[in-house]
Amino acid sequence: MTSDAADEWRQWHEHRRETVSGPHGPLALTGTHWLEDHPDGQLPDIPGVWVLDGDAMVLTATASDGLTVDGRPFTGSVRLGADTGPVGTARVGLGERRLPVLIREGLWCVRDYDPGSAARRAFRGVEVTPYDPRWSVPGRFTPYDAPRTVRVDAADGVERGLGLAGELAFRVGGLEATLQVAVQGDGELWAVFADSTSGDGSYRFRFLFPAAPDAEGRTTVDFNRAMLPPCAFAEHFICPFPPPGNTLGLAVEAGERTLRQVGR
Repeated sequence: MTSDAADEWRQWHEHRRETVSGPHGPLALTGTHWLEDHPDGQLPDIPGVWVLDGDAMVLTATASDGLTVDGRPFTGSVRLGADTGPVGTARVGLGERRLPVLIREGLWCVRDYDPGSAARRAFRGVEVTPYDPRWSVPGRFTPYDAPRTVRVDAADGVERGLGLAGELAFRVGGLEATLQVAVQGDGELWAVFADSTSGDGSYRFRFLFPAAPDAEGRTTVDFNRAMLPPCAFAEHFICPFPPPGNTLGLAVEAGERTLRQVGR
């Protein structure tokens, strides 16, 4: 084990802890409200009236609602698009809470991030396996001829599409393995995977983000940086479950394993 790699991993782990426990991190999510479930525009525990109008969401509020838009007290009506930046920069707020607008497969929702959430107060850290260089191995990405979309169950019990761009092949723990992966906007890969520890020693599935492959498809598959998905921190996330073929036949005893909270 090189000290540089171990030090970088420790810095990564500390940054992750700070990120997930931040005021508007995943522990702060207290609700995901789909507009189709609230045709009257009244969302649970959120003031104002929220309705769809063509390609935008329209928020109507009075001064007594206490909402802010772009950091200023808001009254009247405003057309809102999807928030694409960090949660803390969401256009609509209510005190310290942030209410970002999202679109998933053409459906609109409003999320409620509350820095005072019970989950955030109970958080005591992420249980993680110490760095082990044996879990960082070479990988090779092979793109599909055309992107694919598979239907997978999500954490909220709804089946949704998961876009996949290719296969990532590697050898770890004496096993030749592949994962179906997506490619993100910056070229970084994203895998949703499970293994024989899933649900028994680690969360039921995890995420992995290998670096963008080079021109020959080479990258590093580092399970030391396997992450808990957002739904491990709050049940209101809609994380996809692993697609077919992404359950590895070995125990990946590396990376983030479970959440530590008061009472657990």
